[in-house]
Amino acid sequence: MSRRRIARVRSQRCLDGRGPSAYVQGSLVQNMDPLLTLSATRLARMIRTREISSREVVDAHIRRLEEVNPQINAVVAFRFDQARREAREADERVAREDASALPPLHGVPCTIKEAFPLEGMPNTSGLVSREGWTATGDAPAVSRLRNAGAIPLGVTNVSELCMWMESNNKVYGRTSNPYDHRRIAGGSSGGEGAIIGAGGSPFGLGSDVGGSIRMPAFFNGVFGHKPTGGLVPTTGQFPSAHNEARRYVTAGPLCRRAEDLFPLLRVLAGPDGHDHCVDVPVLDPASAPVHRLTVLDVTDNGNVPVSDDLREAQRRAGDALASAGARVRRVRIPRLKRSFEIWASMLAAAGGPSFAEWMGGGRAIRPGRELLRWAAGRSPHTFPAIGLALLEQVPKLIPTETGRLVEEGRALRRELVERIGPQGVMLFPSYPSTAPLHGQPLLSPFSWVYTAVLNVMEMPSTQVPLGLDRKGLPLGVQVVAIHGNDHLCISVANELERAFGGWVPPRS
Repeated sequence: MSRRRIARVRSQRCLDGRGPSAYVQGSLVQNMDPLLTLSATRLARMIRTREISSREVVDAHIRRLEEVNPQINAVVAFRFDQARREAREADERVAREDASALPPLHGVPCTIKEAFPLEGMPNTSGLVSREGWTATGDAPAVSRLRNAGAIPLGVTNVSELCMWMESNNKVYGRTSNPYDHRRIAGGSSGGEGAIIGAGGSPFGLGSDVGGSIRMPAFFNGVFGHKPTGGLVPTTGQFPSAHNEARRYVTAGPLCRRAEDLFPLLRVLAGPDGHDHCVDVPVLDPASAPVHRLTVLDVTDNGNVPVSDDLREAQRRAGDALASAGARVRRVRIPRLKRSFEIWASMLAAAGGPSFAEWMGGGRAIRPGRELLRWAAGRSPHTFPAIGLALLEQVPKLIPTETGRLVEEGRALRRELVERIGPQGVMLFPSYPSTAPLHGQPLLSPFSWVYTAVLNVMEMPSTQVPLGLDRKGLPLGVQVVAIHGNDHLCISVANELERAFGGWVPPRS
């Protein structure tokens, strides 16, 4: 493609906003390549029709990644040479094949959470004892993205063993929020959220057992979808889940534009022959217009207070859906008050190796001893990981209470299914505040229960950005539906993007 043609395409894209689009809302408009503001769906379409080349799209994202990654430490291992080679191959295929024969993500770059095997890339999950471990093949979810034409640029940072809300470990260090480097990017898919929020990747693959897709998406101002339990396989992810927890942990997409959620979920979903996945169709969000929906607006869980700015953002979201024709009811659900106890008990009841065993490579660490080593600066583990190893012992000490809480969790699941209904969604906070400062979550270590409880409910949930607050930090809300109704969550996400503009690039 000639430089003149490229310049013309870019000029046209600058004027191609839909509603209050992010890249006309005063942020990185002056110095961000417009390619970095488009959806993966749009980029793939432009590549197929030869408006632009895969090589140019890949190069634009690599340049952005090289610009921002030194400040935020989101991508921890790169495959730029391979990505450029795959982009050239994608362009050669465009030249010789009919556009209709090309896969849906043909030639579009992406990133992958380091916990998933990506051939030739590290797969440590932030555990020092796995340093040097390199994947010899792709996890099924990764393979599905690559078969759909996506080109991975690298793998992204996580919390140690994917079990804390700040992506920090002794292998790669700490990831920072692109909107304010003093703040967390979330965890455990924090590297994904940060690099997508910074404009360095159109979409990525994350996983979620307590909010690990939705919190990073929230803190970094992008979209993230935790699918129905068992809809997308997590086979190959380290650490792995067992028994019922295989439905509590699920893989899903993070992306900067809502229109990518449905095509990405459709690529990722379905049994792989190994994981305990459900074989249900992923319905088109277009089949569920918002004016047909009932919306439950639940402002808090009755236990952990939510900040005024997030409550106001959620109220505005409810009002926007009401203006679109939805029937909105503001309600309270008292059983949500025990969200943390329910999550911890149901996860413990699922069995499988303990967190302490994963930390020790099969032989459980002694958390008390490890805490002393950490205080002396001699532990290979992070403080939150050691704390979680201590915390997981609590349900074992009170098995009767654990059993009662599991039953209460099942009752909560039944209540949510009944109250939300087959044509409904629930608006629910993502976290009590916008992105906290580094280390601050340790002062309120159970605030992530707003996302976590939905994992053991096995319900789909889409994190939706709702603009920025006065400090320039992303606001957002979760949209929750009953099992198998992922398309309702995504339909509402599409509507809220139209109303609020979706992702707003950071100024830095």
